[in-house]
Formats: sequence, structure tokens, C-alpha cells
Amino acid sequence: MIKKTVQSVTEALKGVTNNMTFMLGGFGLCGIPEQAISELVKRDIKGLTCISNNAGVDDFGLGLLLQNKQIKKMVSSYVGENDEFERQMLSGELDVELIPQGTLAERCRAAQAGFPAIYTPAGYGTEVAIGKETREFEGKMYVLEHAFKADFAFVKAWKGDEAGNLIFKGTARNFNPVMCGAAKITVAEVEELVPVGELDPNQIHVPGIFVQRIFQGKNYEKRIEERTVR
Repeated sequence: MIKKTVQSVTEALKGVTNNMTFMLGGFGLCGIPEQAISELVKRDIKGLTCISNNAGVDDFGLGLLLQNKQIKKMVSSYVGENDEFERQMLSGELDVELIPQGTLAERCRAAQAGFPAIYTPAGYGTEVAIGKETREFEGKMYVLEHAFKADFAFVKAWKGDEAGNLIFKGTARNFNPVMCGAAKITVAEVEELVPVGELDPNQIHVPGIFVQRIFQGKNYEKRIEERTVR
């Protein structure tokens, strides 16, 4: 069995350089690759294009990269929790591509499966479709959307084994699984790393073939964007 384990986040991010395109999993602040983001901030990698459902908050998640002016383009669905994102977008400092949430997921999935593009009805007749090919199928119009092309995908799972098999928990399953294998290199950080054979095969969400590097993170903050108590 091929072992995908690396000893640290530093080793996991080997080959990361300026002006790359990254996929970053998670939904809001749930299931985000906290350790990988912190390492990117530490290395001060610049000129990044980041594909992620959210842009974090001002002082956590991708918001840390935004504060440090490391992101040149953000490809997202929801960005309403980040004041610095708003400021950079309105000032023209940040290039932003807003995508319907389902389309974002399917463009990741297309890259994962090796499909060059998909047709989706989402966005037809709106600004989303401007300049894109459209086609009719059985009386309904669709927009051609190309699969993403990324250098690295950074995902965070609850549990994984040394072969890269992953299990996600709760909302972390939204975007992390479809980003695995959707980039040239997929780096998975996990809360618990176990030997091969300890995971129940019926519980595995992503097989190790989609993962190139895996490491066990520590001291996860697991913040909540907005705490509602009543």
C-alpha cells in the first residue's frame, strides 16, 4: 500500500509558489484547511487565485490571506462575512468571480472526473452567461461552464489513513470531497490519522487515489461565523 503521509504542513506544501491557483475546501468556517492557510500566510505566497465557496472572515480562514494582500483573484459563491474582501473588491484591488453555488461544486467535480466542461441551466439569461456558449437541450437552455484548473487543492477531513482515504464530518462534506483530485496535487489535513485498515471501507467518503499528501493537523480552532442561540 502506498503511503501518502507527510510529517508536517511544511512538507505538505512543498512546491507551492507565487501566482498559483488553489482550491480550498470548507463551508463558511466549517471544514476549512486551517493549517494549510496558516502556512501560506507564513510563507507570504503572493498573486494567488483562490477557488473556495467562502472567503472566510476578516481575521480567520482566507480572510488572513486577504489581509496580507496575497490573493489577486477570488472565485467564490458567498462572500458576505468579510469586510476586507468588500473593501478590496470595491477598490479594484481584488478580481472577483462570483459563481452560483451548485455551478462551483460541479466545476470542481468536472475537474475531478476529468471532464473539460459541463452544461448547467444556472445563470442562463443573467450576467453569469455573458460571453459564454449556450445550448438548448429538450427545450431548456443551458450555459457551458469549464472545469477548474488548479495547481493545489487543500482539503480538511475529520479522519484519514496513511493511504489518503478520507472521512468527513457534517457540513465539511459540502465542498471538500469534490475538490479532492480536482487539482494537480491534493493535500489533505486531518484531525486524526490512522494506519491503513482501521477505517471501515463503507464509511470512506473519498478514496486515497484522489489524494497525494496527507498529514495530521493539531490545535484546530473550529470557529463559528455567527453564533445564534435563540
